[in-house]
Amino acid sequence: MIDEIQKLLDQYLAWLRDKTALRQVKDWIEITTPYLDRHNDYLQIYVKRENSGFILTDDGYTIEDLKRSGCELESKKRKELLYLTLNGFGVKLKGNALTVHASPENFALRKHNLVQSMLAVNDLFYLAVPMVASLFLEDVTSWLDLSDVRYTPKVKFTGKSGYDHLFDFVIPASKRQPERILQTINRPSRDTAQAVAFSWIDTREVRPTNSRAYAFLNDSEHALSASVLDALKNYDVNPVLWSKREEVREELAA
Repeated sequence: MIDEIQKLLDQYLAWLRDKTALRQVKDWIEITTPYLDRHNDYLQIYVKRENSGFILTDDGYTIEDLKRSGCELESKKRKELLYLTLNGFGVKLKGNALTVHASPENFALRKHNLVQSMLAVNDLFYLAVPMVASLFLEDVTSWLDLSDVRYTPKVKFTGKSGYDHLFDFVIPASKRQPERILQTINRPSRDTAQAVAFSWIDTREVRPTNSRAYAFLNDSEHALSASVLDALKNYDVNPVLWSKREEVREELAA
């Protein structure tokens, strides 16, 4: 099992390296990553030297793109969710720009955290219908509370690779069930599913051996493709369709 997981991690890191491109833009270096946004464009971040380290930013892209789509972040609840998500990755908000500072020693980790925060914020707040009052994460939270599921929200684990991974909920082990780690995916796609799968693959070896991972998938607006479900199942992440959430109520509440 260890050799198999190590091979998967090596494949992921090789893909990440091979699909990353650099370009000089005045005083900045533009890094094009292999991760796709909701427009199927590659996510880009910008880096420049600052004193003895570096500053990394999305140049305001994530927040501005959400606003142009009609998703405002002015309410108290949405601001709390935004800052809670960013704090989990160690990312700061300067104006509308997501920003982190890095040293030469932790540059790879800080870059990883910035990109993951861009994906998380976009997935958290982008709504299929602009200005819909309810957010998927809020829906899942309310359902867990209603189901008497005890959990800790927004828990960060450091994986085998040294990268940090932020999970939406962790349900502690009980006499009947092992530890359960839950992640929500508002806009399920093959890319978002693979990102969750990698987080779990990288994390599982530092968690109890019988820990289980679940991904709550929002299927309220669109049917999900088989590739999304397969990408999760292949790496031992249990996909839970929101429309079928009652099927796992008992095992999560136990």
